[in-house]
Amino acid sequence: MATKIRLARHGHKDYAYYHIVVADSRSPRDGKYIERIGSYNPNNNPAKVDLKFDRALYWVNVGAQPTDTVRNILSGEGVMLMKHLNGGVAKGAFTAEEAQKRFEAWKAQKDAKNGKISQAEADKKAAAAKALLAQEVETNKAKAAEVAKKRQEAADALAAAAVEAAQEAAAAEAEVAAE
Repeated sequence: MATKIRLARHGHKDYAYYHIVVADSRSPRDGKYIERIGSYNPNNNPAKVDLKFDRALYWVNVGAQPTDTVRNILSGEGVMLMKHLNGGVAKGAFTAEEAQKRFEAWKAQKDAKNGKISQAEADKKAAAAKALLAQEVETNKAKAAEVAKKRQEAADALAAAAVEAAQEAAAAEAEVAAE
């Protein structure tokens, strides 16, 4: 029985996520499988992978062939590196402790790189939000100046009307007094 490690599609239209499964190569894509070893959600940024590392390593070691996409996922999670390191231990090139140290160093380097990328994304979002806020403040200042100008014009017009009314009243009183 030839086994494959592949993706089984789930979700709905325009929002697919996948289960990472070990299945007989003759079974349908979403059909019967031997074991589910994880999930892959490409809809998140970055894509989210939940993987049972030890089970994936077991299946790769016993000869299950991953598809191209699953091979990339397994490589990103370190399963293929650990298989390679275990091969070096089996050949006597180095010890299991040395293999574990190398794997931990790789994992730390990968986490640091992902942390920098995440920090850069967060900084970019913060800068965009700050620029948007500054633009909004400028727009609000311009609107406030326009409103203040209109209020001043209205107040000036009202004061002019009051002065004109007072002058008319004074003129009317002067006419009444002249008669």
